[in-house]
Amino acid sequence: MSESVRERLQQTIGYRFQNPEYLTLALTHSSYANENSHGLRTVECNERLEFLGDAVLELVTSEYLYETRKDMNEGSMSKLRASIVCEPSLGICARDIQLGECLRLGHGEDMTGGRERDSILSDAFESVIGAIFLDGGLEPAREFVNRFVLANLKESQLFKDAKTRLQELSQQMFRCEPVYALVKEEGPAHLKMFTMSCSVEQYCEVATGHSKKQAEQECAGQMLRVLAALRKEQ
Repeated sequence: MSESVRERLQQTIGYRFQNPEYLTLALTHSSYANENSHGLRTVECNERLEFLGDAVLELVTSEYLYETRKDMNEGSMSKLRASIVCEPSLGICARDIQLGECLRLGHGEDMTGGRERDSILSDAFESVIGAIFLDGGLEPAREFVNRFVLANLKESQLFKDAKTRLQELSQQMFRCEPVYALVKEEGPAHLKMFTMSCSVEQYCEVATGHSKKQAEQECAGQMLRVLAALRKEQ
């Protein structure tokens, strides 16, 4: 990786690595590692670092929801956390820091649009979290998640984008648009809870929220995960 690429990314994220090799590893996709491992020369990819970063991301996000969403029960917090850390949402976060431009990809993966693929971007984003954790500990990793993941939640950018991205993905995969429907409405007037469904072809997800809009966004996020997993299998 060129020093200029590494420098630009560190400036963008506001963190300078004591050991730059952690950052290089975080940006090394398995396709690059496979193409450049020959004989006794083995190039490591970011998969193990992604595993670590995923755990750090879940911890920081869980702590944030526990402290800020005191009206939510365990089930609601779990659903919200899942929508925050899902592949499409992390793809948005990765694009915000132009992570795709910095990846080390194999030639074939690069030529077929790997730098814009949500699965690759989200994995690399989690790997960067893992790299920061190894290099500087939990506090700088928490700052990174707060700035580039949870700040988006506070401003509702991820939620606003969930329905848009779901519409784009359902058009790509099935040439149809998602259908939202009110399942039920309950609770007193000052504390209403709405349950909405989101259907795409034979798939259906249900979520609740304090408004129809919030419930729609939550079930859109859940549906994004379903379709993203389905696309991976294809």
